[in-house]
Amino acid sequence: MDLEKDEQCCSLTPQAIRENISESRNLLSKEEILKEMKKQLMLAGPLVSVFVSFGINQIICIMFVGHLGDLALSGASIATSFASMAGFTLLRGMGSALETFSGQSYGAKQYHLLGIHLQRGILILLIMSIPIGIVFANTAEILKFLKQNPEIANAAGKYAYFLIPAFFGTSIFECLVRFLLTQNKVVPMMITSAIAAILFVPITWVLVFKTRLKYMGGALAQSITAWIIAFQLIAYVRFSPSFKETWTGFSKEAFRGIPRFLKLAIPATIMLSLEIWSLEIVVLLSGLLPDPKLEASVLSVSFNIHMLTCMIPYGLGCAISTRVSNELGAGRPQSARLAVYVVISMVVIEALVVATTMVSGRKVFGHLFSKDHRVVKYVGEMFPLLAISHFINGIQAVLSGTCRGCGWQKIGAFVNLGSYYIVGIPTAVVLAFVCHIGGKGLWIGITVAMFVQATSFAIITLCTDWEKQARRAKDRVLGEANALS
Repeated sequence: MDLEKDEQCCSLTPQAIRENISESRNLLSKEEILKEMKKQLMLAGPLVSVFVSFGINQIICIMFVGHLGDLALSGASIATSFASMAGFTLLRGMGSALETFSGQSYGAKQYHLLGIHLQRGILILLIMSIPIGIVFANTAEILKFLKQNPEIANAAGKYAYFLIPAFFGTSIFECLVRFLLTQNKVVPMMITSAIAAILFVPITWVLVFKTRLKYMGGALAQSITAWIIAFQLIAYVRFSPSFKETWTGFSKEAFRGIPRFLKLAIPATIMLSLEIWSLEIVVLLSGLLPDPKLEASVLSVSFNIHMLTCMIPYGLGCAISTRVSNELGAGRPQSARLAVYVVISMVVIEALVVATTMVSGRKVFGHLFSKDHRVVKYVGEMFPLLAISHFINGIQAVLSGTCRGCGWQKIGAFVNLGSYYIVGIPTAVVLAFVCHIGGKGLWIGITVAMFVQATSFAIITLCTDWEKQARRAKDRVLGEANALS
């Protein structure tokens, strides 16, 4: 569904931008707010379903593997965590640069540039997958070097080996997702991910229980699923008439402008990685506490709950990234600003609902994860903290999306570095090990980091000169167009 059909055409000339700015002064009417809310919900809804389906697939895989014994479960869990930190997060970060390039090009109606951006992104991510694959081929040796149990390290190494094809499929998928997202065509992503999710269960069951691969079949199932989604999206883009202007075939121009792409992609990767790695560090630190099994179990549950509940804010973050980049590229800075205000209002409402549910059900949810009375009680005590962190994380998620839409990835990387590694993790260590608050102290430290992160992005957003951002978007798009002419 093309949500931009009702937008009037705009030129990239300074005069047209001034006219758009003048026409957008009265955007704060109830009608315009509701219209903007509808656009964002139609983008975010399908995206949330895509993210949830991926999360569910991972849980299903771990559940199947868990029936093969503790060693298989431990190896698969460590390999999956390692893949998230050193593989998928890096590819997702690199691919997010397309949210800026493609979104602003689409808004500026330079449609032919989207296909070139797509090819360039796929090329770079596929090349990046090669060293990632080499690293994962040596997972066992790396884990042994990090003093992990040799038996578990070997099991993780075998599992990781079969995850290598998934990185190449994910490289294509991440770029195609941005290609579709910036054109406001998200329903196909929802359909393809649903098909893949339906196929994932029987594929995993057969590979895990009916072949000699055993627990390694879970990794192979994830790789197969990644390529199923990639091939579906490739076929859709190739044969759908909706992309006759944005996909004009392969072009050697994709090999040009790689430094410009990397200038945004590298900070974007650092920005995302710093945030994800900090959460993994907190889980690892829990193993150093006086009761490591209890603390690690509760922190792992907290981490999984946090990742699951943040799917809606993350979907809204991707939606606002698209809306902001489209409007800035079209020379409508006030529309971009309105979109930011609308998404913040929506995420605050969502966060209040989810946080209230967490607090209300804190004595019940723990039973879903364990029968151990101590774990259940501890999880219940963590839920109020999780509710607070969800509220703060929701705001930072949509502001991070705004950051990507504007092309502020480098600023975002510095914000995340300061928030998590200068403030958050040191605070967590002091509270957990000096003040002896334990796992709660670790999570409070991360929550403090989220607060600093959200506050920093909020200040940056409030101080933004949106007209200046529109001019920068125009310069970025024109610079790309001129370079290819």
